[in-house]
Amino acid sequence: MICREVIDIIERRYPREYALGWDNVGLLAGRDDKEVGCIYIALDASDEVIHAAVEQEADMLITHHPLIFSGMKRITNEDFIGRRILELIRSDVSYYAMHTNYDVMGMASRSGDLMGLKEPEVLEVTYEDRAEKTEGIGRIGRLEKAVTLRQCCERVKQTFGLGSVRVFGDPECMVERLAICPGSGKSVIKAALRKHADVLVTGDIGHHEGIDAKAQGLAVIDAGHYGLEYIFAEDMRGYLAHELEGVRVMAAPVRHPFVTV
Repeated sequence: MICREVIDIIERRYPREYALGWDNVGLLAGRDDKEVGCIYIALDASDEVIHAAVEQEADMLITHHPLIFSGMKRITNEDFIGRRILELIRSDVSYYAMHTNYDVMGMASRSGDLMGLKEPEVLEVTYEDRAEKTEGIGRIGRLEKAVTLRQCCERVKQTFGLGSVRVFGDPECMVERLAICPGSGKSVIKAALRKHADVLVTGDIGHHEGIDAKAQGLAVIDAGHYGLEYIFAEDMRGYLAHELEGVRVMAAPVRHPFVTV
């Protein structure tokens, strides 16, 4: 199977048209006619991930976050992005990124399912077609029963295998209507408030966003950017392993990018 055929299978389920306008998704480096016998999947195209992909003799690397995001005028060994691109090309690894199209068509529903949301709906609509089909970022629904915010934190930690989370809100307050937005969720706080969420589970919440949300009656559980989004790699591994006969599909091991000391 060649690279463009793999891309067709990916985009059948996660069309590029669902990506947000500012995003950069698709084949970002390498050949679309590359014969693919092994695929390596990770959240980020870090030095360690690229090294592992090359070591595993992968023909294609797929990540959630795009290595090339804003415009580049030069690709040289003088900066770390350039060095990574050069290594991918030198090793003949075709590199593909699927970011907000996966957020909309995969991450949102997957994270909501993991949290056991009842009657889930789109948290923030980003796509609507003529048939009035709506898709978007995050999910909101209700838990099976109301729990304390502290108990909700424990559920998040258990569900996503986390040692700790940051929480804005009274740990003993009761929550039932839950919104979840893996990644950076500052932009969906207004949507969570508008849809009457009791708690928002997300990442990358700063001091001011957290205390302002709390002041408006919205508790926030910050589980970290990686802490929620790492589910991408295994989810995509399962999908492609099922769809691609004769292709070895590997997911990078879960490895949080920081430690708490």
